[in-house]
Amino acid sequence: MSDLPPEVEKLIDQVQYEEAGEFPVERGYIYTSCSSVENGNPLFWDDAVARAVTDGPIAPPTMISVWFRPHQWSPGRTEPGVPLKSHFDLKEIFELPEAVMTDNTIVFHEPVRPGDRLRTRQILRSVSQPKTTKLGTGRFWVIDVEYLNQHDELVGVESYTGFGYRRGEA
Repeated sequence: MSDLPPEVEKLIDQVQYEEAGEFPVERGYIYTSCSSVENGNPLFWDDAVARAVTDGPIAPPTMISVWFRPHQWSPGRTEPGVPLKSHFDLKEIFELPEAVMTDNTIVFHEPVRPGDRLRTRQILRSVSQPKTTKLGTGRFWVIDVEYLNQHDELVGVESYTGFGYRRGEA
């Protein structure tokens, strides 16, 4: 028997917050990202190498979340863009004012290429029973973010484990 509120129980394994990226995958972002960490891998800089290895240019796999992070502001938006909305929903439902991400795992599938238009969807996988840690009392939850390209090909799955909590009395 679960002690989860019905509104949370019905969300488990359901697709939520399907969103299209606000801009296409773009080489300028790739070059800037690689430059910022001094990543000289020719796969990201040299089209001939990219053609030979991956059938054309690709973005570094670790940039996958860059393409879905909403801009804080964009024309016509009435509220600030918030990534991982399902995480914030759970904090609100359980009235847990604090939260940390305790784990993040990414599984890569098809490569992300310049010009791709990515979309994401969030899937709540689990919510724990109440737990008490050094931080406070709360719950752990696991949220998968699936990334798909314009051809509906899965390009990656990012799994987050969050811990929403209320600090203990000091």
